[in-house]
Amino acid sequence: MVRKLSALVLTLFLSACIGGNTTPMQFSSQQEIPASMRGKEARQLFGAMKQGSLNRAQPFGGYSKGCQDGAVQLPETGPTWQAMRLSRNRNWGQPELIDYLVKLSQKAAQQPGWAGLYIGDLSQPRGGPMLSGHASHQIGLDADIWMLPPKRLNLSRSERENLSSISLRRDRGAYVNANWTPQHHQVLKAAASDPRVARIFVFPGAKVQMCKDEKGDRSWLRKIRPWYGHHYHFHVRLSCPKGMRGCVDQAAPPPGDGCKDAEDWVRNILNPPPPDPDAPKPQPRRQLTMADLPGQCVNVLQSR
Repeated sequence: MVRKLSALVLTLFLSACIGGNTTPMQFSSQQEIPASMRGKEARQLFGAMKQGSLNRAQPFGGYSKGCQDGAVQLPETGPTWQAMRLSRNRNWGQPELIDYLVKLSQKAAQQPGWAGLYIGDLSQPRGGPMLSGHASHQIGLDADIWMLPPKRLNLSRSERENLSSISLRRDRGAYVNANWTPQHHQVLKAAASDPRVARIFVFPGAKVQMCKDEKGDRSWLRKIRPWYGHHYHFHVRLSCPKGMRGCVDQAAPPPGDGCKDAEDWVRNILNPPPPDPDAPKPQPRRQLTMADLPGQCVNVLQSR
């Protein structure tokens, strides 16, 4: 089965993947790790994979400690999207994620001034820890979407490597800047309104602005979560697909629209609390090994 799909066959393929692959695979955390993988950083092993596996699509583990089988490659260009930074080979995800992005791009294209979406990193072909950048994006259910409204969708590979997104933040993320538009609000609203979404990360000032501007249904705001950075792009995270028992969901956001929490973030940005002298010093993040990941990730690496 070819995992690099053209836009013409994408919809039919996704329908088959999403509709027919719900039988869960048993989780086995005790699988022996081959000698060739022991002592190696998992990011080196997963970063070397160029293609997805031919196995049934399913995620294993959590967003920051897992891998993915049967990933689908988002076509580089579609009617309402373009994948960016193609040299990274990070435009792979679970069929649910690819379907979500295609449909969201169609909704974005309905906004004035937006031809669709510029889509950044999803996951590596078999997920897992990345050679650089993200700690998450490991199970094919995370995606970064640029804040830059696409004016055209015929960018060359070179343009996709060199074009930059735009920042929407002001005062270290306490407020939006002049690049923020009502269309950004509507795209984020559409992104959060899909029931498959677990949460969306964006800088605190954007969440506060959306809380001020939303006059209708506010339920979707619960999924918009303030987080560091995320002013050049917003980060979508889908829930584990139904029936995938090897996939570990993140805890649900707290009840309510989350607007007060975002205001607290902004207050702390503008008036940082004094440092806690008793707080432990941050330690360098240890790189994950295969022993840290679900047992199925060994099979994911070894599969065709």
